[in-house]
Amino acid sequence: MATALPAHGIQRLSGLPLSADISQRPSPNCGPRRGGARPDIIVLHYTAMKSAEAAIARLCDPVAEVSAHYVICARGQISQLVQEDARAWHAGAGAWGDVRDVNSRSIGIELSNLGNAPFSAAQMDALEGLLAGIMARWAIPASRVIGHSDMAPGRKFDPGARFDWARLVRAGLAVGAGDVLPTGKIAGKIAGQGADRDMMLRALAAFGYDVEVPFEALLGAFRLRFRQGFAGGFDGIDLALAQDLAARFAVDQPAPSA
Repeated sequence: MATALPAHGIQRLSGLPLSADISQRPSPNCGPRRGGARPDIIVLHYTAMKSAEAAIARLCDPVAEVSAHYVICARGQISQLVQEDARAWHAGAGAWGDVRDVNSRSIGIELSNLGNAPFSAAQMDALEGLLAGIMARWAIPASRVIGHSDMAPGRKFDPGARFDWARLVRAGLAVGAGDVLPTGKIAGKIAGQGADRDMMLRALAAFGYDVEVPFEALLGAFRLRFRQGFAGGFDGIDLALAQDLAARFAVDQPAPSA
C-alpha cells in the first residue's frame, strides 16, 4: 500500500534523504487506476518548460488534461501533484511490453529541464531518493524504470540525450547493458558484423519496446538510453546490447492488482 500523504503541506517519504521535503501541489488531473491495477512501472520525463513552476501550473490546469505524480526542480525540490495510488495522465499513447494503458500501471516523474542541458546534481540526488522510496513501496524492479521515449519511440524523446542513465544504473535504480559494450578492435569487429534487423526486433520486443513502430524510431529510442551520442548506422553493437538486455530482463509480468 502507498504511504498516505496529506492533502496539503509537506511530507517526508521513506527512501528519501532526510533533508528532502515533498511539497503537496494537488492536481485535479487524475483518477482511479483502471481494473484495480497497481503501479509496476516508473516513467521518467523532462518538462520541456522554462521552470518547474510553469510545469506545475500546466500539470494542475484542468484544461490541459495532463499531470504527473511528481515534479523535481533543478534545485532538487520535489512537488507531489498526484497520490501514488491514483492514475496520473503523463504517459499518453504508447506501450511497454504487454502494457497498453501505461498510465494505469505507472508512476510518472517530471524533471524540470528543457531537454538540451545536463540535469543538476541536486536534481539527480532528489530523483535517486524518490525512486528508491517508490520502488520499495511498490516492489518495482529496476528493469521497469523507463523513459518516456522508451514507451513512445519516435513520438517522445524525454528524458533525453543529456539524462544520466548510467548514474541510475550504478545506484541500482535502472538497468543498463554497458558491461557488454566492447572497446578497441573487438568493438570494431562486432560493429562490422552484419546486424540482423529481425533479431534486433525480437530482442527489443523481449526487453519491452513496441516493435510496431518504425525501426529507425525504435533504434533512436534505444540509443537515447543505451548508446548515448552514437549516430552511425545500425550495427552489431546495437544488436549485442539489445540481446544482452533481452536475456537478462524479460519484460512482461502479470498486472498487479490492489
